[in-house]
Amino acid sequence: MTLKRLLIAVALLAILGTGAAYGWRAMQGNRLPAGFASGNGRIEANEIDIATKYAARVLTIPVEEGDLVEAGAVIATLDTRDLEAQLRSAEAQLRQTRRAREEATALVAQRVSEADFAAKEMERALILFGKGHVAEQRVDQARNSRRTADAALEAAKSHLASAEEAIAAAAGDVDRLADLVADGVLKAPRKARVLYRLSEPGEVLAAGGKAATLLDLSNVYMTVFLPTDTAGNLALGAEARILLDAVPDTAIPATVTFVAPRAQFTPKQVETKSERDRMMFRVKARVPEALVTRYIERVKTGLTGMAYVKLDDKAVWPDWLESKLTRETTSPPQNPPSPPRGEGRGEGDALRDFAENAARSDQASVIPQSTPRSPLTLSPSPGGRGNIPAGERS
Repeated sequence: MTLKRLLIAVALLAILGTGAAYGWRAMQGNRLPAGFASGNGRIEANEIDIATKYAARVLTIPVEEGDLVEAGAVIATLDTRDLEAQLRSAEAQLRQTRRAREEATALVAQRVSEADFAAKEMERALILFGKGHVAEQRVDQARNSRRTADAALEAAKSHLASAEEAIAAAAGDVDRLADLVADGVLKAPRKARVLYRLSEPGEVLAAGGKAATLLDLSNVYMTVFLPTDTAGNLALGAEARILLDAVPDTAIPATVTFVAPRAQFTPKQVETKSERDRMMFRVKARVPEALVTRYIERVKTGLTGMAYVKLDDKAVWPDWLESKLTRETTSPPQNPPSPPRGEGRGEGDALRDFAENAARSDQASVIPQSTPRSPLTLSPSPGGRGNIPAGERS
């Protein structure tokens, strides 16, 4: 009986020892090496508020929350009948001012002709007065007629200038009202996803009232907070990796695009390894736009996870922070094609070709061909993430 108990105890100790060794190896394998830093955060994107410039009633909102819209897509239309009536009135006023300009132009031409005639009459009167054929009174009359004609010409020119200014003012009113009518159609400024539908047809929005909120998916990033000593060693443009809690086995490539110029108190949702890390720097790790575009239908904001940043350019990413996505973004350029066999190639070249082809065949038979679903729901990468230490994930 004693021997049986001894054997059971030895077996239990062996099982516990094997489990402890396996767990220790797993933790060591997924431990973040030197030259890297991490922080927890959530996927974010810039929000775009689609708002009105003036108070108006909403006619239609053809989009729903979650819809993916292209640049220029109609988000909402407003009731602009009052503005359209004002626009028609302004266009009629513009036509009237143009006719007034035509009349003023004709009047200027008439006054020019009258001024020329008065000038010639004065010249003839002066000649006749010099020869003694007319009295001085005739010269005074001709001089007065010329002055009157010149004054009338200046008045006609001033009237023409006023007509030109009236046309400019009327045209400005037309342009302003036309812009207001056009602003009654609220459009997406860029490709985005509808985050919130904030109004319904029939509602009256005040000036600046929001009809919807869009997410700019051209700038998807994760915001993390790093302590001073870490942020000081972080360079803009440094490589980063994102592991989402929803997809813990697939590393998403990213780039550090922003480091705050000032430290701030640590937000409540941020986990720190030390209570002394009260002042933190905000850091953005942006996902490549090409990758977001490829999986645009599956991109979601608000997903939590961990962001890992490289502090040392010479540091090598651990296997659990590599995936097919990261290898695609950092894959080296392909070698130029080799010359055909028999053209300046010897027996040694042929042997090297045979060895390279054999190696490629072996590698292709070992590596599984899998297609990732999306950067947010992707197939696990070889090696997986495993159990990440509690201090390195949210």
